[in-house]
Amino acid sequence: MHLVQLFLTLRDNRNQPFDHALFERVRRELVERFGGITAHQRSPAQGVWKEPDGDENRDEIVIFEVMAEELDRGWWKAYREELEERFRQEEMVVRAIPIETL
Repeated sequence: MHLVQLFLTLRDNRNQPFDHALFERVRRELVERFGGITAHQRSPAQGVWKEPDGDENRDEIVIFEVMAEELDRGWWKAYREELEERFRQEEMVVRAIPIETL
């Protein structure tokens, strides 16, 4: 079993907020494919990172999580690339963590 987490930014690179429908579409797609989702949306997390030139960037994100019996890396890579286009991002974080349910 794997826990797959998608880190979705709330704003585009011009600091304009994304429409709620964009997040709702991702939620629907994941529920359809995996049967359920946990969406951490109430208190956006804040990401901070340094650019190669030393400038610091910040981003507010929400996290969507699904549990998957098998990890289909090809599907997740294609889905991440699709989300990067939808959210107009150079790179998005989608990570998988092996889990053991108790």
